[in-house]
Amino acid sequence: MKLKAVVLKNFRCYHKETHIPIGDFTALIGKNDIGKSTILEALEIFFNEGIIKCEKLDACVHGDNQDVRIGCIFSELPDKITIDVRSETTLRGEYLLNEDGDLEIHKIYNCDASRIKGNFIAVSNHPSVVGWNDLLLLKNSELKQRLRDRGINNEGIDLRSNPPIRKALWENVAALQLQRQEIPLDKEDARKIWDSLKSQMPTFALFQADRKSVDADSEVQDPMKLAVAEAIKAVQDSLNEIKRAVQDQASEVARRTLEKLKEMDPELARELQPHFKDEPKWERIFTLSLTSDHQIPINKRGSGVRRLILLSFFRAEAERKHKMANSPGVIYAIEEPETSQHPNNQKLIFDALSELADKENCQIIVTTHVPGLAGLLPVENLRYVDKDEDLKPCIRTGEGIYARIAKDLGVLP
Repeated sequence: MKLKAVVLKNFRCYHKETHIPIGDFTALIGKNDIGKSTILEALEIFFNEGIIKCEKLDACVHGDNQDVRIGCIFSELPDKITIDVRSETTLRGEYLLNEDGDLEIHKIYNCDASRIKGNFIAVSNHPSVVGWNDLLLLKNSELKQRLRDRGINNEGIDLRSNPPIRKALWENVAALQLQRQEIPLDKEDARKIWDSLKSQMPTFALFQADRKSVDADSEVQDPMKLAVAEAIKAVQDSLNEIKRAVQDQASEVARRTLEKLKEMDPELARELQPHFKDEPKWERIFTLSLTSDHQIPINKRGSGVRRLILLSFFRAEAERKHKMANSPGVIYAIEEPETSQHPNNQKLIFDALSELADKENCQIIVTTHVPGLAGLLPVENLRYVDKDEDLKPCIRTGEGIYARIAKDLGVLP
């Protein structure tokens, strides 16, 4: 599955429904605070809800309700979907594709709720005839009842499996009257299909420009600290066994000591109990740092060098998570990769990202407000984030945006 477009509505500055086309390498360029990072953070919310979650203040202040909509449109879809051991179906056969033949999934949040939770829906060209428009949401017993109610002969239909029952029902109506509709993906086979699709979606990894420099975000100062932390997580069960073995043996020594103490001072022995003061701090035991021949640590190097190393660390971690999840693709989203870099390095970074985007099942999305970098990319890679006549964000593409970028952002010699 490949990301083809992002859909935003009522999310922060995106009041109206806005479609942002995405390619193998997409550069979002525009002024500061125009809505570039908002697109990447919306994707983080859609795919992961890890470092960024939808909050009450994410609803657009100009909206007439508190429903935030973040959507993704996918192409290059799987040929078959497995629902259970005996049920295989297709997205087209279930009428779950939009009018362009793509899979369009929206995540909707009610930012007025006490607990903000996203609900997934499929926006598809689906049957609208009453009695045939809700089949994906019915249980097996309910589908079989529909067959009986419609007087449809069930001979040759595997009644244990829902897809052939739905197919028989849809084939026995004069006109399905396909219309663009929203199908909830939280019930019955609609949920099973969505669960199957999630494992085939690309891994999304976001590298932010303004990572917070706090203790909890240790990779900002030295990414190897996080590498150690991740390694410790991977062997945590073994470390717990070591901890228990050490505690058991030490506790036994303490018990024997108290037994001997009882012979000399029983009152004192009763007052004392073995107690471990702190949990072991494994990350303090294992330290790792990338240093030069002169033993200069990362956090003492220039900001440009630190960012290059951090960007490389981000790529390595994204690839690791991609392999662990066994996902078929990966999307790298990088905010302002040119930050703190010499112009020569800026070009090298963009060349490296272009090569990465040429790999199979790999997509790159970057943001920048440096107009000179637009010239390094083909015009079809550029999305100029601008404002329309109502001063609302809009996405401009096409041949004319080179001149608009140069005029609006300025090009310094």
